[in-house]
Amino acid sequence: MHRVLVLNGPNLRRLGTREPEIYGADTFDDLVELCRRTGRELGLDVEVRQTNDEAELVGWVHTAADERTPIVLNPAAFTHYSYALHDALAQRTAPLIEVHISNPAAREEFRHTSVVASVATGTIAGFGLRSYVLALHALAELL
Repeated sequence: MHRVLVLNGPNLRRLGTREPEIYGADTFDDLVELCRRTGRELGLDVEVRQTNDEAELVGWVHTAADERTPIVLNPAAFTHYSYALHDALAQRTAPLIEVHISNPAAREEFRHTSVVASVATGTIAGFGLRSYVLALHALAELL
């Protein structure tokens, strides 16, 4: 079984209460269960993490690069400005799929730029929590 990290940036633990008209009513726990269940179906060992701390996220990415671990990443607000995250992800040694619950291109102008996209294998956005399912399927095919 391939180990896969599903990493989530700031505010994603607030799913279900944070702007449900944009992010839906499902909770972070629902997301964790969805990712684990999808992983089991695909023969992937999925570990889901969330942090509001940029340094912690960068540390997880460094460890994943050292261990050649594929990543599904929702960088959240870090998407738009974290060059530290970009530089860490540029060191990746396994596939990286950037995901977003909403479609950033259909939202406020500042959300239209991703500093992560240029170092990702691909990006999936706008399908709600299903974006994670699609990303896990993409990783399974790449592996």
